[in-house]
Amino acid sequence: MRNFIAFFAVLAAMFGIATAPAQAADMGVWRNPHDSVRVEIRSCGASTCGYVVYASPKAQADARKSGYNTLIGQQLLRDFEPAGHGNMRGKVFVPTLKVTLNGTAEFLDAHTMKAKGCVLGNVLCKSQIWTRIDGVQQASNATTYAP
Repeated sequence: MRNFIAFFAVLAAMFGIATAPAQAADMGVWRNPHDSVRVEIRSCGASTCGYVVYASPKAQADARKSGYNTLIGQQLLRDFEPAGHGNMRGKVFVPTLKVTLNGTAEFLDAHTMKAKGCVLGNVLCKSQIWTRIDGVQQASNATTYAP
């Protein structure tokens, strides 16, 4: 259960695209509710992807416990594509679980996104509200990444 909770901590800093808000929101940096992870959402050819650009010391420590030297630079969102009704669907890589899961993103407005991830199909799901920020902001005792 702890790994399931850790998955959603990582999920919280990722996702993006919708109908009207999507044009403004499909790129940029998004932070999870605790601002422990930030993900830059960008075009990756025919789909949309997301890379970690910031991770708190605790998020970094959790990644190291899972065998990763750093969380910064990890591609967490893969192959996100429009799924209709302002939603996107794609794959979410969760380093702490070492697994890739199905995920969705729904933009509530240009600065607010509801990210949802499910394990075991759509049986066990968790969602979080993410907030768009205007760029990668340095936080104390944190590491940032600028590709």
